Amino acid sequence: MLRNRVSKLAAAGAAGAMVMAVAACGGSDSNTSATPGASAPAASAVKVGLAYDVGGRGDGSFNDAAAAGLDKAVSELKVTSKELEATQGETDTQKEERLRLLAQGGYNPIVAVGFAYSGSLAKVAKEFPDTHFAIVDDDAATGANIDNLVFAEEQGSFLVGAAAALKSKKGDVGFVGGVDVPLIHKFQAGFEAGAKAVKPDIKIQTKYLSQPPDMSGFGDPAKGKTAAQGMYDAGADVVYQAAGGSGGGVFDAAKASNGLAIGVDSDQAALPAYSAVKDVILTSMVKKVDVAVFDFLQSDVAGKFTAGKHVYDLKAGGVDYSTTGGQLDDIKTQLDEFKQKIINGEITVPTS
Repeated sequence: MLRNRVSKLAAAGAAGAMVMAVAACGGSDSNTSATPGASAPAASAVKVGLAYDVGGRGDGSFNDAAAAGLDKAVSELKVTSKELEATQGETDTQKEERLRLLAQGGYNPIVAVGFAYSGSLAKVAKEFPDTHFAIVDDDAATGANIDNLVFAEEQGSFLVGAAAALKSKKGDVGFVGGVDVPLIHKFQAGFEAGAKAVKPDIKIQTKYLSQPPDMSGFGDPAKGKTAAQGMYDAGADVVYQAAGGSGGGVFDAAKASNGLAIGVDSDQAALPAYSAVKDVILTSMVKKVDVAVFDFLQSDVAGKFTAGKHVYDLKAGGVDYSTTGGQLDDIKTQLDEFKQKIINGEITVPTS
């Protein structure tokens, strides 16, 4: 039942937060529930493969969130693992080769981090029908051996949009998207809806760093800094970035402009990598990729793999906003009221 899936997510979320808090509508289209002690291959014999998106482990964002889920599985489930990195500007064929290398090496299950793997994973999964795959942020690649881990990014983005509007003194905020793709449109749509729920006439500046098939916008801090600096110079005082590894540049621009910025995916103000700019990080839209990855791995180790789409939303604890730094203390009650209205269905957040 979905209730089992959600209950386990909540439990995993609490534990995952100790590893690293990390960015989900509705519930699950199918049931996956890992039952400790259930009949399954010995955990020590399980080899997990993980294929990163551009930026890889150490990006302080999306990939690091997936890495945290893997690390938790290695520690608690006693699996062994192999991690492979993506390269900037690589082809789908290279992605296929990466996934195929893991499958041929006996790694099962395998996690593909990011929608960019969609076509490649769909192809390779057919070649290895006995291998279980999960893909983060994509529900287009489907099959009997594919688990789709997706999130209601728009819901978490609504909350940080409301926070931006409540904290903006100029009535002018900004959104920097890494790549102009449907997934990032969800972040933008939620952010704008949240900001306008607070101040209907608020000005919202928007900039995407690259256009597909160019995915460099997720890994170019210099581009992020330039885009955000332009917004601050034009009057914005809070800028939200959904730009992966480029987000660090947005924080640098906020610091230089005496402005505020909003992080994404993980609680970025709490990460050592951003210690020099943590004072300008108002909050982060926390997308718990670590929880989803661990949830998938635990289910598979327990012999409870189920293919299909599993959605991690506010109700399930899959997305949220962070409070590190205490800058939201005076508006937390208002944000939590919005949060409850979304969970109750009183507010439906747009996705585009």
